[in-house]
Amino acid sequence: MMMGKAILAAAMMLLATAAIAQDAAPTETVPASIVPTEAGENGTSTVTLHLHPFLTPEELAVLRLVLTNDEALGLFVPERTGFAALAVSPEDGFVREAVVVPSAQALGEMPDADLARTAALAACDALRKGTSPCVVVLDISTRQ
Repeated sequence: MMMGKAILAAAMMLLATAAIAQDAAPTETVPASIVPTEAGENGTSTVTLHLHPFLTPEELAVLRLVLTNDEALGLFVPERTGFAALAVSPEDGFVREAVVVPSAQALGEMPDADLARTAALAACDALRKGTSPCVVVLDISTRQ
């Protein structure tokens, strides 16, 4: 299930992020195997946040809220079944000038984590403006 602009805008309002346009964060990409993570249990879901160095403080605040807040997570994974992932372009970012960028793509209700990641990455790569490939910033799985 692809997140539309309206859902993303609602998430931003819910999260109450007061964004002021800032210089873009560095677009340095780090191999996924060495990117630090934060993980948490949120309702019936396990959420892992990948702390890529290009994420701005505002983007991290939004993503950490999804990690810990059931209502915010519900905007990303309304059905809470299967697996989901959110992919972001390192150059496009996740949020710019208080708006979620179009290339940030979340896909859910997938039968396994690899498929969720692959689908989110493909959707993001198809929409990104930057030259660097998209990376996964959130992995979400539903515990049975």
